[in-house]
Amino acid sequence: MTNPELWLIVPAAGIGQRMKAECPKQYLTISGRFILDITLSRLLHNAPFKGCMVPLSAQDHWWADSESAKDDRIQTCTGGTERAGSVLSALHALNEQADDNDWVLVHDAARPCLDAHDLSNLIDTLFEHPVGGLLAAPVADTLKLAGEGVPPEVEKTVDRRRLWRALTPQMFRFGALRAALEFCLENGDAVTDESSAVEFSGNMPVLVEGRADNLKITVPSDLALAEFILSRQ
Repeated sequence: MTNPELWLIVPAAGIGQRMKAECPKQYLTISGRFILDITLSRLLHNAPFKGCMVPLSAQDHWWADSESAKDDRIQTCTGGTERAGSVLSALHALNEQADDNDWVLVHDAARPCLDAHDLSNLIDTLFEHPVGGLLAAPVADTLKLAGEGVPPEVEKTVDRRRLWRALTPQMFRFGALRAALEFCLENGDAVTDESSAVEFSGNMPVLVEGRADNLKITVPSDLALAEFILSRQ
């Protein structure tokens, strides 16, 4: 059997409503560059990917103006209304190029602060693993479980010792991830990330500790924070 290849999927079909911007958040700019361009370049320049698929909205008219549109390593396809549908569309688009045993890494388009060491550590840690896993960060804050009232009262303090924040990239075998997503979507399971789909299939992903500043830009204040993190890296 040949060594598995690495493939990259960066779903970019979302509209980012919480940013309240005139364009999807992946097309907001930091230092004059689209967030999506920063994200893709940091991944593609720091790991030997065989290829990359970016699912886009059918109404996307910003991609053509991106740096990434001119990168021949990157292909695009039409994404879905939700993340899981977009990732599955990308997997189907890569079906003829990738083997089931290959690795696919899925990374958030609006997560541009990924550290290169975290990326290489994720790949090195999981490359021989049968299932795969994800970058994650141990929860540092004290967590409170809210009651039902308005405003809510604290029901209890949650033990955080075994709790981690899921980050990306998430790295799984190509065929296993495709099958897991297909199963979940057919059965209406709530899939919030690739790991949850793999968990529904009965496989337990590995947690690989990554930097807590691997920020996902979600609300307007995150933009300045991401710019600061990138300036420090």
